[in-house]
Amino acid sequence: MFVDSGAITIVSAATVVVHGLGIAHAAHAVMNVRSSQGAIAWGISLVTFPWLALPLYWILGRTKFHGYAEALRLVYSQHYQLARQTYNDIAQFHVGLPDKLAQLQPLAKAFTGIPFTSGNAAELLIDGHKTYEAMLKAIAFARNYILLQSYIVNDDQAGNEFKAELIEKAKQGVSIYFLYDEIGSNKLSRSYIQSLRQHGIQVSAFQTTRGKGNRFQLNFRNHRKIVVVDGEIGFLGGLNIGDEYLGKNPHLSPWRDTHMKLQGPTVQSLQASFMQDWYWATRKFIDVNWQIKANREANQTAFVLPTGPADQFKACNLFFVNAINQAQTRLWIATPYFVPDEATLTALKLAAIRGVDVRIILPNRPDHLFVYLCSFSYYGEMEAIGIKLYRYKHGFMHQKIILIDEAMAGVGTVNLDNRSFFLNFEVMGFVAAPQFVESVEKMLEEDLAVSVAVDFSEYYKKPLWFKLAVRISRLLMPLL
Repeated sequence: MFVDSGAITIVSAATVVVHGLGIAHAAHAVMNVRSSQGAIAWGISLVTFPWLALPLYWILGRTKFHGYAEALRLVYSQHYQLARQTYNDIAQFHVGLPDKLAQLQPLAKAFTGIPFTSGNAAELLIDGHKTYEAMLKAIAFARNYILLQSYIVNDDQAGNEFKAELIEKAKQGVSIYFLYDEIGSNKLSRSYIQSLRQHGIQVSAFQTTRGKGNRFQLNFRNHRKIVVVDGEIGFLGGLNIGDEYLGKNPHLSPWRDTHMKLQGPTVQSLQASFMQDWYWATRKFIDVNWQIKANREANQTAFVLPTGPADQFKACNLFFVNAINQAQTRLWIATPYFVPDEATLTALKLAAIRGVDVRIILPNRPDHLFVYLCSFSYYGEMEAIGIKLYRYKHGFMHQKIILIDEAMAGVGTVNLDNRSFFLNFEVMGFVAAPQFVESVEKMLEEDLAVSVAVDFSEYYKKPLWFKLAVRISRLLMPLL
């Protein structure tokens, strides 16, 4: 039988090249991957199975988003006077925190340049109908401009209701800027976007693959949900825009989620976050209102924390770990995904050892099977240390909440997982005001009333295939 020696030579050369690339990329992974477990997993995979591992590494391997910080430095230098004046205006509302939270203030300033401020008003918005009603009402009263950012926008009844209201405001001469994540909103129709643009609305995807080193990356997401109206009213939280967030998906209904409305200096922080993302996506600077309209009547202390994979520090993870460490009596967390890194898990354990009432509410039904399975792998560690875990039974729970003692509550987009801490662009609002904290406490008590306390021993009764799937999920998490 005749064998083409030329074909053998080509195959041999290709094999050498691919394995050489695998070794080179394994060295890159060892030097750059965030966790030691991830570096080891990528290194072994790239050396052993380079044909499969190389394309996966190109798509999923990076944890640093390139070019974003450099682009912001450029725009800041171009608008230095405005930036400094804005920060100085916000700094006038600087406020001291109670002793138990005092350590968070230097972190806030280090990560964002903007401290906790007074003069804010925060309102809790529970579930989709109340949230959409509040946002659409604010949009309807817009006089000058609207900034809208969402991870997911669907071309359905809810999505079209927002589109119709935005188009109506555009006809009235209001400037509108609409930003979406192209991966999260991959099902958004071209006609939806064209309809907005035809009415003068500025629309852009976030452009996660823009920039050197990002071209093949699908691991980064802009998970922020932000609405700002005239620089005076802001919204952030867990709700995207679509019918499922109103409970219209029969597989996940009713949908349980939480958002918040803000007024005061924190709105400028939200606006700055949007402006940065918009500049990255479009290379255009928006002329907006930077005058602070403080709410002296409510006068709540609050802080907005935008974080992402372009941060100089791992701001999201560091802030959460420090906040958990401040808890003295109570730490209640609601999150749809529980895949904590080692530092966060250690902080939770230490809180429980200190005698803190640590409760974590998770959904009982999954929307992403992989991370749902992974959460079971932490059962043994939580049982041993006294952390209480609850499964929410009344539909799917998507809210992202942290409640610390009677001192502070946080609402936003951050899940308790590696993706939110290290790979996504996220935003959280933290409020240190008794009335708001009490409203979050009441809300979580109602959620706990329709949740069931997990009997950790039930996991040990699961079939072998389930336990194997759980362990495989836990082993694969460092790769993401």
